[in-house]
Amino acid sequence: MTPVELSRTVLHAVRRAVDEGELALAVLPERVVVAPPGPGGCGDYATNVALQLARPAGQPAPALAELLRTRLLRTDGISDVVVTGPGFLNISLDGDADGRLVRDILRAGPRYGHSDTLAGQTVELHAAHDARAVVLMDAAARVLRSQGARPRLTCAGPPEDAWVRILGVPSDIPAGTGTGTGTGTDAPLRPVPAPADPTPLGRDAARWALLHPAPHDRPHIGDSQREQHLAQRETNPLFRVRYAHARTRALLHNAADLGFTPEPGPLTPEGDGPLTSEGDGPLTSEGDGPVTADGDAQGLIQLLADHPRVLAATAAHRAPDRLARHLVAVADALAPLLPSVLPLGDEKPSAAHRARLALAEAAGTVLAGGLSLLGIDAPEHL
Repeated sequence: MTPVELSRTVLHAVRRAVDEGELALAVLPERVVVAPPGPGGCGDYATNVALQLARPAGQPAPALAELLRTRLLRTDGISDVVVTGPGFLNISLDGDADGRLVRDILRAGPRYGHSDTLAGQTVELHAAHDARAVVLMDAAARVLRSQGARPRLTCAGPPEDAWVRILGVPSDIPAGTGTGTGTGTDAPLRPVPAPADPTPLGRDAARWALLHPAPHDRPHIGDSQREQHLAQRETNPLFRVRYAHARTRALLHNAADLGFTPEPGPLTPEGDGPLTSEGDGPLTSEGDGPVTADGDAQGLIQLLADHPRVLAATAAHRAPDRLARHLVAVADALAPLLPSVLPLGDEKPSAAHRARLALAEAAGTVLAGGLSLLGIDAPEHL
């Protein structure tokens, strides 16, 4: 169960309580926020929905939390719910929640995180006649479509030929004022313009250079910064994202040569100690390395579970930079796990190897899907 699915589950419990007369609310919440538990919490996720609804419902928050706790415990996929503090709901998912998440990602493929939340909504997007504004509008439109919306694009002037040929923006964006009649009409997109022509970087590097900074930040584009956007090294965040994706594809090919395939499950062999990593070396079952495979995996799994929420927020705020930063976080969280995916030396492939391979494939899938929404290629080889 992903955070988005859990949010909907909690919201459904609230609505059922209202429908059955256990809870009196004049206005139902549109969404419920779930997040990792804070200090004093427990379980996989926590929500303060009982605290938010206590006053309008005319009930003490602990009593309201207990009412929702009883309902949530009857839900498939939830193993325990604990009320802590003034009324926080701390929710534990079934033991195989991580495996189900990986299966869900692999089943959905690059469309993982897509939804119909905005189905039926026509969103008007209008950009200034500026390369960065048009690229930002194109990326925002791609993410809006992934959430079911129908974006309608206009620009203060026809896109330049180089923007279409090199930056990959649509050639059919009509000139207009952006004063349409859609269900959502945005203020014109006017990010801080690029200080130099981005097209010499090529499509992928240019789009990343324009989209990765927040719209109010000036992108670093120019002769002196050109090398950093094209460099294949760790200081280049786009390289880290695409390299992490390419590594997952290579691991799948190498595993096939060794005769095993991905299968979600426990990441460490039963009864073994935590796997640790020293620097960039392989994970071993000895030593005092600061990195544990299970610990790294939990951080990565949390980021993968958060991907649908990131796409929804990116669409809502027309902010592709949120998605770009999320992809960097996923790539960085994936890196420590990669050395432990394949067996070493005479070691035979185990269930733990198959599980790590499945997790790596899921992460690569999220990276490829996210890059595609930004209009950037995810090559299998770098």
